[in-house]
Amino acid sequence: MKQTFFFLILFQVITCQAQEAFNKTVLLMGSRFDITVVAMNATEGDKYIETAIAEISRIEKLISSWDNNSQTSKINQNAGIQPVKVDQELFDLISRSIAISSVTDGAFDISYASMDKIWKFDGTMTLMPTKQEIQKSVEKVGCQKISLNPENQTVFLPQVGMKIGFGAVGKGYAADKTKKLLMEMGVTAGIINASGDMNTWGTKPDGTEWTVAITNPMNKNKAFALLPLKQGAVVTSGDYEKYVEFDGIRYAHIINPKTGYPSQGIISVTVFAPSAELADALATSIFVMGVEVGLDRVNQLPKVECIIIDTEGTIFQSQNIKINETGR
Repeated sequence: MKQTFFFLILFQVITCQAQEAFNKTVLLMGSRFDITVVAMNATEGDKYIETAIAEISRIEKLISSWDNNSQTSKINQNAGIQPVKVDQELFDLISRSIAISSVTDGAFDISYASMDKIWKFDGTMTLMPTKQEIQKSVEKVGCQKISLNPENQTVFLPQVGMKIGFGAVGKGYAADKTKKLLMEMGVTAGIINASGDMNTWGTKPDGTEWTVAITNPMNKNKAFALLPLKQGAVVTSGDYEKYVEFDGIRYAHIINPKTGYPSQGIISVTVFAPSAELADALATSIFVMGVEVGLDRVNQLPKVECIIIDTEGTIFQSQNIKINETGR
């Protein structure tokens, strides 16, 4: 699981052309969701926000691996036993996740949920796992093993104990789906912020752009960059609070699903993409791929940009991004 970290959303409630921005914060999918919509009045704003909450709750029931009755849990429960018929929506999400795994050479993998939980990032871990324990922990991981049958819409995990999970993509997907639904309802502008997995559309009531301030992980009281958000998604992932150290080496809480070893060398990744689902998956993947490979991969993807900060505080950025630095 990755830890998303701080976005400071810079907006104010401004009346302009009889529209205002309305906001509500709720706990959904085990995370904080900040929902902002631009509407004519409070009644309309509340209606849109409640619609958003209902949509996120619906998605949670579909993809949650904690809910024993969800379709995702049914897939995991039947691993090595039989295929499970699922809704087209979940089937498509799994298909896209496998495609992203291919693009990232396995750095992103929804079957990471199959890993043995041998790493602890809560301060209780005192000994590094052995090489044998680490190798064994990823024996059931590998989304290329997942069998998808588009004819009867079934998903099959071939090994007993194999599992899938959407912790590295689920909140982004929920933000995307909620944005799409609200736009279809006629909401002209808003922000869905799922603990740092953000998707935006339109502008503030005064016509100016939504703006995001990216926190400097070396000094959390300061933002090092201000960037406008134009009809797109941004996700930041950081390891600056969840990591362990052994023999002077820092191991982040984002684990390489191919090797079982935690990622090293990066403390923060911010990804800008057309969808929060993609940005979410790539933010996790870049931690695993490292600075050089991560930048190279992003530079090959259309309409995707990123900012990477390594453990020395050095800032790297993809080739087309423009940063408005505020000072560090």
